[in-house]
Amino acid sequence: MATLTEAPPPLSPTAPETKPPRRRGRWTPYWLLLPGLLWLLVFFALPMIYQASTSVQTGSLEEGYKVTWHFATYWDALGDYWPQFLRSVLYAAAATILCLVLGYPLAYLIAFRAGRWRNLIMVLVIAPFFTSFLIRTLAWKTILSDSGPVVGALNTLHVLDVTSWLGWTSGDRVLATPLAVVCGLTYNFLPFMILPLYTSLERIDGRLHEAAGDLYARPVTVFRKVTFPLSMPGVVSGTLLTFIPASGDYVNAELLGSTDTRMIGNVIQTQFLRVLDYPTAAALSFILMAAILFLVTFYIRRSGTEDLV
Repeated sequence: MATLTEAPPPLSPTAPETKPPRRRGRWTPYWLLLPGLLWLLVFFALPMIYQASTSVQTGSLEEGYKVTWHFATYWDALGDYWPQFLRSVLYAAAATILCLVLGYPLAYLIAFRAGRWRNLIMVLVIAPFFTSFLIRTLAWKTILSDSGPVVGALNTLHVLDVTSWLGWTSGDRVLATPLAVVCGLTYNFLPFMILPLYTSLERIDGRLHEAAGDLYARPVTVFRKVTFPLSMPGVVSGTLLTFIPASGDYVNAELLGSTDTRMIGNVIQTQFLRVLDYPTAAALSFILMAAILFLVTFYIRRSGTEDLV
């Protein structure tokens, strides 16, 4: 009974609750992102908003433009210039396919077979960037001139007869034809295809190739089952980096083409700088952006990979 009536021992004083230490620098990542966000806001978002308002305006340069929500400008622009839109997509797709066909073997060579020559080949790949885009395109006017060696060789091999039948060239000429424009696009955007492909191929573990060989897989099977599927992020990135700027390009079509090979970029430039029809030019720009966004989204979904290099 004595033990039951004894007072319980005093509880030991509990330590006061301590708040977790406040992490220093919690806002540092946001402050680091702030300059980039401001840059995008000032030089991307605000011009986009301004162009969107311009596309629904009516008026003239003398009287001034007013926002009247005239969405018919989009339909009129698409109805008047749909051939240039279609031509831009076809030229860009052809240049992208050529860049992939030419760039993949070279990227494979650099990644797996170049050895000590890897750095030199990489310098040669990016060497065109050391000169102006305009100078590189003008050089193709000399390369594809009527009296140049390229046209002479194609005539000797009767290649121009086939391309003329297909509508890519005109008689014995290459300049001012679709073939010249596609050649210029391919040359100017080829490095944008090679670099992502090389980066993706370099990440592939060489032991996978050895394992496939140990399973008696032929080289073609190794490439089809191992190398190409693992390089798909580079393929997707390279094709996007090639197709998107090529579809909106106007320099190659202006310098290497003719009035029959004008792309939508040439139309937008003319509407902005010569005709001074700003609403139509802005509407054409947004239609082009929407078309590219739709094609890119569809392509990424169909490619089966979202892991871009």
